[in-house]
Amino acid sequence: MTIEQVAISESRGPLLDPSEGLRVYADDRAHLFHSWAAQGAVSPIPVAGAQGRHFWDYDGKRYLDFSSQFINTNIGHGHPKVVAAIKEQADRICMIASTFANDKRGEAARLIAGLAPGDLNRVLFTNGGAEANEHAVRMARVHTGRTKVMAAYRSYHGGTSTAIGLTGDPRRWDNDAAGNSGSGVVHFFGPYLYRSHFHATTEAEESARALAHLEQTIIFEGPRTIAAIILESIVGTAGVLIPPPGYLAGVRALCDKYGIVYIADEVMSGFGRAGAWFAVDHWSVTPDLITFAKGVNSGYVPLGGVIISDEIHETFRDRVYQGGLTYSGHPLACAAAVATISAMQEEGMIDNAARLGEEVIGPRLREIAAAHPSVGEVRGTGVFWAIELVRDPETREMLVPYAGVGAQNAPVNEVVAACKQAGLWPVYNFNRIHVVPPCNTTDDEALHGLAILDEALKIADSYVTT
Repeated sequence: MTIEQVAISESRGPLLDPSEGLRVYADDRAHLFHSWAAQGAVSPIPVAGAQGRHFWDYDGKRYLDFSSQFINTNIGHGHPKVVAAIKEQADRICMIASTFANDKRGEAARLIAGLAPGDLNRVLFTNGGAEANEHAVRMARVHTGRTKVMAAYRSYHGGTSTAIGLTGDPRRWDNDAAGNSGSGVVHFFGPYLYRSHFHATTEAEESARALAHLEQTIIFEGPRTIAAIILESIVGTAGVLIPPPGYLAGVRALCDKYGIVYIADEVMSGFGRAGAWFAVDHWSVTPDLITFAKGVNSGYVPLGGVIISDEIHETFRDRVYQGGLTYSGHPLACAAAVATISAMQEEGMIDNAARLGEEVIGPRLREIAAAHPSVGEVRGTGVFWAIELVRDPETREMLVPYAGVGAQNAPVNEVVAACKQAGLWPVYNFNRIHVVPPCNTTDDEALHGLAILDEALKIADSYVTT
């Protein structure tokens, strides 16, 4: 039996009692307010347990997790080394304020800084990615004495005030309308060759023209007013957009030229997701600040942070940094981070993620693309992939409209429903299905999930108009 099968077998009884599932569902619907959702449309599946790359409901139906939940359980569910580390830490110290030195807090910071490129040697811990981006922007503004921050369309940086203002997708719109988003944000178009804003036909053209557009925006906004440029190293929720060769190095050069802080948002792409510790490693680029969360401890206990360059650290050597959090560097979260990083190193998960992308997921997705007229493009690296669905492969009309609502999204909703019915839990956003399993997914698990997806995409094909 697999670990997952043993876990389900051992949990039979109360945990797999359908009546208990009904009680869990009733409590949820009576008392919980769900994020990013119209409350009347919420109908969650009550989850009884999870192990490895699977989770299951109270009826015992199992799902292969191709979502890694919120693309954060990078080592899968219930990893025994991390669970044991959390239990051991709870027996010693559950909570100690960040004004004290703590062994796991310091060890986690040392390990994270050791994985970061260049002279990013210090860590400010937060509770998650949105707070990390909030603090990175605050540091950049104080460091430069400037106010504006530049961020890309087709991006997501978090749901808090400044972070949602940085965000370049429709989740920002209601916050803008309510006057809640951060001020001083300027958006620009990043590279996206499949739907190029720059009429490019090659990666080299896309990179050069996107950089020229960025520099023009800097010039017209006034370089001396711009504190930072924040970029997801690989755009995540908004499309798994892999930057073309030379683009991130070009951003680094523009930041150096104009004295702008370069913030790399690695909240989603970091800690193995892209087949490297940090996605910027693929292009040998060193930002001034790196924000992280999610995969740092596989989401077992909330944790995020900012990795800080020596130069920016010096700004605050004798100047008080006016920021902090009650739970900064929470001992349970940091113990989980230490155990997660150690497990990833000892079990070769980074290499496995890179190999899966190169030898299994990428080739199989390209076969799927060739077989389905609804697939316009597949793209990705490591365990970080997207399938772009279209109604017309010639015009590249999206299968569902950008920011579509209600019945407009039916084609993708039907594909997703078919996947779930067959035991696969995917991620989707507008006209894209994302393939983002844990870094320690096996070849057989990846191929099984992709076979389910292959079958479900026949539904998308039925909507193709040519």
